[in-house]
Amino acid sequence: MESQFIDEGFVRTDQITDLWSFLQTIDWSEGWLVALVVFHILLTTVTVMTRNHHTTQAVLFFLLLLTVRSSETINQYAAKNWQSFSRQQYFDSQGLFISVVFSMPVLFNCMMMVVRDKMLGGCGGRSPLLEDV
Repeated sequence: MESQFIDEGFVRTDQITDLWSFLQTIDWSEGWLVALVVFHILLTTVTVMTRNHHTTQAVLFFLLLLTVRSSETINQYAAKNWQSFSRQQYFDSQGLFISVVFSMPVLFNCMMMVVRDKMLGGCGGRSPLLEDV
């Protein structure tokens, strides 16, 4: 009964065996996915370029974590409105797609900031991310 509601191009999350095969099922030529990749490249560039601007990094870190926190809401909205911007329904109820293509790269940028912060601050030093706050 459930299969009548599943689109032919829909990939069930319980059929995914590894990350690489999942990424290969995505049509990366879709305009919004190209824009998302460009966003992540620009975000990483901004993260690297602002590495010596502690207040900017602190604000960016907070905003990035806020977007990751909002990803569930974004996923729900995108699941309801995918026809308006996509050729395929990628947004599953478990949030696997948005976690892989949106949240993981954003969290990678956050991780770069934390690692750099810890390397500069040391174990006993004051955190450069919190220095100007």
